[in-house]
Amino acid sequence: MYNIISIVGTSDSGKTTLIEKLVTLLTKKGYKIATIKHDAHSFDIDREGKDSYRHKQAGAKTVIISSSEKIAMISSVSKEPTLEELMLLLPDDIDIIITEGYKRSNKPKIEVFRTSHSRDFLCKDDNTLVAVATDDLNASEIENVNNKFLLDNIEDIAVFIETNFIKKENKDDIILFINGKQIHLNEFVKNTLILTINALVKPLKGASNAKNIWLKIRNK
Repeated sequence: MYNIISIVGTSDSGKTTLIEKLVTLLTKKGYKIATIKHDAHSFDIDREGKDSYRHKQAGAKTVIISSSEKIAMISSVSKEPTLEELMLLLPDDIDIIITEGYKRSNKPKIEVFRTSHSRDFLCKDDNTLVAVATDDLNASEIENVNNKFLLDNIEDIAVFIETNFIKKENKDDIILFINGKQIHLNEFVKNTLILTINALVKPLKGASNAKNIWLKIRNK
């Protein structure tokens, strides 16, 4: 399973600033962090005149730019990808994904609630809310929230995420996606799939020391 936490809140509440500080602190602790930002509007990261822009304008559905230091992908989509589909694009050694937005997802959420900026408490009735980062711990809107942190107390927020959402154990795991949706697997099914796939794959030439197996089946 991917470890994931969503930072949500109204516009200009301070979500990006909080994520920036959390990424800095968790990275210093040695964790590998990925971030996904949800944008409700169209955006463009390619510049006119660049080779990648010319490839895309010529009709390529997907353009990948690769160098020794980083890669980037620009792809046209017919519908917005789900969060689960975006997670599949990430490296498998990520310790936790921090998203900005995705308030309608079923992922654990920390809401940024500032009394001077937040028009509404978005997650009031959301059972995926795990904590609130706020400028006022005594605000009436959040009195029933169990985990409350002052916005500038980044250390405590980071420890909360580290303790509850970053798995430290190193064990065999398997993740199943069907049509872009992550499917829950009980321990029996997990163990059966791991044993079966390993037994079939590891005798293959070049696969005896397989640490990461990526299998994609496209049914007709």
